Amino acid sequence: MRIPASKYPAERLTLPNGLRVVLTPDRAAPVVGVAVVYDVGIRSEPQGRTGFAHLFEHLMFQGSESLEKLAHFRYVQGSGGTFNGSTHFDYTDYFETLPSNALERALFLEADRMRAPRLTEENLRNQVDVVKEEIRVNVLNRPYGGFPWLRLPPVMFDTFPNAHDGYGSFDDLESATVADAADFFDRYYACGNAVLAISGDFDVATATALVERHFGDVPARPAPVRPDFAEPDLTAERRSSYEDRLAPLPAVAAAWRVPDPINDLRGYLPFVVLAEVLTDGDASRLVERLVLRDRSVTSVGGYVGFMGEPFAVRDPTALVLQAHLPPGGDVDKVLRSVEEECARIASDGLAADELSRTQARMATHLLRDTDAVLGRALQMAVLEQQRGEPELLNQLHTLIGEVTEDEIVAAAAQLVPSRRAAVEVIAGGAK
Repeated sequence: MRIPASKYPAERLTLPNGLRVVLTPDRAAPVVGVAVVYDVGIRSEPQGRTGFAHLFEHLMFQGSESLEKLAHFRYVQGSGGTFNGSTHFDYTDYFETLPSNALERALFLEADRMRAPRLTEENLRNQVDVVKEEIRVNVLNRPYGGFPWLRLPPVMFDTFPNAHDGYGSFDDLESATVADAADFFDRYYACGNAVLAISGDFDVATATALVERHFGDVPARPAPVRPDFAEPDLTAERRSSYEDRLAPLPAVAAAWRVPDPINDLRGYLPFVVLAEVLTDGDASRLVERLVLRDRSVTSVGGYVGFMGEPFAVRDPTALVLQAHLPPGGDVDKVLRSVEEECARIASDGLAADELSRTQARMATHLLRDTDAVLGRALQMAVLEQQRGEPELLNQLHTLIGEVTEDEIVAAAAQLVPSRRAAVEVIAGGAK
């Protein structure tokens, strides 16, 4: 299916201290999006410090070299802007959306905490408590908390970087020290390990001067050597189960390894499309069979990447399918049905409009997500960080449209039980 490319510009520069910068001007509305992405995520955490990447994200909002605690919040919101940060498997991001006349304010704020966040015992202990409460709310005291993104990796993977709990254990969080935080900052929050992206209403020459003014004197530190996180594929099925005392219904998630999203994008894309062919919309394979016909599940979803971000993840990652079942549902039957539908695609191919319909919907979603200046800045920052190719944002939806039926058929043939990791949720809340 032919889908035209978009035409967002991408001006790139690198400061002498190693900071990479991507500028994407768009004068359509007086708004700017600013994103700073650091090449450190859950996989970077050392043993004994689970959850530290996320904890450090919190610490970056607790004041900086020139600003007291909560000043970042006041200055962004006082300008009419919004802000946040998030931790992922392979990166951590910080971002703002502001009126374009507040661009310099955002750059000052990001540069100031890149230079020196306020790492104190008081801030650390306070944010450890905040993160512990977040774990209680989002995982421990929520039905299906952490399912499946926390539950599948330890079934599929063997090494600590890929398999451990990215939210962290209370013991690890409580034992963290200010010295640990300072070491983490020195190692990973270096200019050479970061990308700054700006999108929206600005003049390139003016924005470049502002970037150089505020970031140019941040001390240069090289990026750390990134470890090799590779693991071999599964050669036999792995299964696990656990009881969720709050879950009202049983559930199951299954995952299969996919090609390297960075070094084998052409081999990776068919799996991204296949996940949507299987689960996106009432006409999709698994929704039509499992939900509407067999009624063996109440819902089913599929995506690539444990956090569902196929173009912001490195290898190793997986295609994930998850489903919630009715009371007394048969997990083995559901997995057999998934196997049968994948085998049917592998042997019979796709229906006449099945692929083009899916590709059109995926392209629409990709274009919508990058229509806002912040979505564009974040995506370009990650593409620069992981690929050195921010302009790929203009081609992603086009590349989706170039995936062929033969490639989908070949991908479906690889979703077999011997390559599958699965985790079952036993519904304790139904008792």
